[in-house]
Amino acid sequence: MTSPFDAPSPAADPVDRDARPQYVLPLVVRLEKSEPPARTDALATSARAVLTFLADERVSGDGEWAEAVAAWEDARIRKVVRRARGGEWRKAGELPGITVTGGSAEVRVFPPIPLDGWPKELAKLQVSGTELSDPEDWQPPAPDPELPVLWLNPELEMSAGKTMAQTGHAAQLAWWQLDGTRRKEWAANGFALAVRTADPDRWAELTSGDLPVVRDAGFTEIAPGSCTVVADHPALRRGR
Repeated sequence: MTSPFDAPSPAADPVDRDARPQYVLPLVVRLEKSEPPARTDALATSARAVLTFLADERVSGDGEWAEAVAAWEDARIRKVVRRARGGEWRKAGELPGITVTGGSAEVRVFPPIPLDGWPKELAKLQVSGTELSDPEDWQPPAPDPELPVLWLNPELEMSAGKTMAQTGHAAQLAWWQLDGTRRKEWAANGFALAVRTADPDRWAELTSGDLPVVRDAGFTEIAPGSCTVVADHPALRRGR
């Protein structure tokens, strides 16, 4: 059975991808009224959920999710984040998927589905207007230089749900560029990473280098081609 750690990254032409059946990777964030997750933690947990899914044995070879993943990767790599609480969250948890927990956030990722084929338990969940915030007194510390960092564009404003999808994209782009050994090392570390907003000078430097950059298709909230997140993995930095 082919290991997901050794799976090659897709190389399909973007134009061809638009003509293929479109799939989406659903993610659901738990959003209880009394204890909503912190925004930065939710962004990081969403990225870790995508990576955990990509590293699962069920996505490759003869795995039960392999066919759906192959169809998804043949088209545009769409992700949609919805929110659930209470009974909605419990029902979502009964569907096949993987739940990843952060410091305050819980995100469940499900195998890809056709764009118009959402199961009823997920179709009724709200997707727009997911807003989260960090504690007022929280100041993001400088990330460990050996830790992968997903840098956000300082000039874009996006909802928390949209940004969670973008950090998931960035993590996936980094995964695709890593070899099997680096993927296994990251998985063994629980896919540790940080999410930070770059300052403008740093953003210009990041987007002019060789690191993976997410360029949004422009379906929601922002203009097509907008650069949203840079995946700064230590193994992908020039000279490493």
